[in-house]
Amino acid sequence: MSSSRASLSSTAEAAIVSGSIESGEKDVYDDINITPMLDLAYVLMVIFIIMTTASVQGIKVNLPKASDTPSLAKPQTKAITLTADGTMYLDTYPVSLPELENLLRNAKAANPNLPVIVKADSTIAYQRVIDVLDVVGRLEINQLGLVTQRLSK
Repeated sequence: MSSSRASLSSTAEAAIVSGSIESGEKDVYDDINITPMLDLAYVLMVIFIIMTTASVQGIKVNLPKASDTPSLAKPQTKAITLTADGTMYLDTYPVSLPELENLLRNAKAANPNLPVIVKADSTIAYQRVIDVLDVVGRLEINQLGLVTQRLSK
């Protein structure tokens, strides 16, 4: 009988140690630890990033060096501004329509590919803008830009 008691007590100990239902613990785990899987995913992501940046090399060429000194050349673009009160400016100087035509003609003679931008106040009469565009068209200035505000969302 002593051997059966020893056998029974060792079975009870084994049940308690393994976490039987009677001891209040579960033997089965309900969740999966995904930390090692995430670690592997991050390592693979880093490897792929390094490999794609290393593989996009292209052809090796000797690139020119840029100067760090500011350019002393005058800007080539001429800006025509029409304000709300009807004043017309070429760059920062007030001009009339005939003066504008003469100044643009001289600038075009110096630079045949003269770029011009037109900035007009939104409240100005549309005819004033058309007059300026007509002068630019008569002088055959092909590089023309109209400045607008960005749409605010």
